Amino acid sequence: MFKTILLSVDVNDLAGSERAAEATLRLAKSEGAELHVMNVVPDFGMSIVGSFFSAEHNAKILQDAKAALEAWARPRFSDVENLRLHVDQGTVYDCVLREAADIKADAIVVGAHKSQLKDYLIGPNAARISRHATQSVFVIR
Repeated sequence: MFKTILLSVDVNDLAGSERAAEATLRLAKSEGAELHVMNVVPDFGMSIVGSFFSAEHNAKILQDAKAALEAWARPRFSDVENLRLHVDQGTVYDCVLREAADIKADAIVVGAHKSQLKDYLIGPNAARISRHATQSVFVIR
């Protein structure tokens, strides 16, 4: 049913991604799916802020994020034959939805950050991804 799965993680909160990683691994193994693990580096927001940082600084941030993702994901998903790692920069939900479309994902897995407000059930990125995705979305608490 799921041949291509995209897991979105935050390399700055990898401990918070453990449960989502465990669930994704079980799903990928049971389906024999290709697994894509993605981290999104937030952009600087306003272009005036971004203009203070050099292109080399931005490249270094992306390089560090890729290295952190590699170091975290490779040991956890060593059983998965078809593992692909992705790092992008921008708004988390936009990048995840775009990547899911690009790789033709059948499912997206995201972790639910614990909200500070009782009225919210899942974090804003997970909520937007689940609202706008054309794929099945698994939100792991």
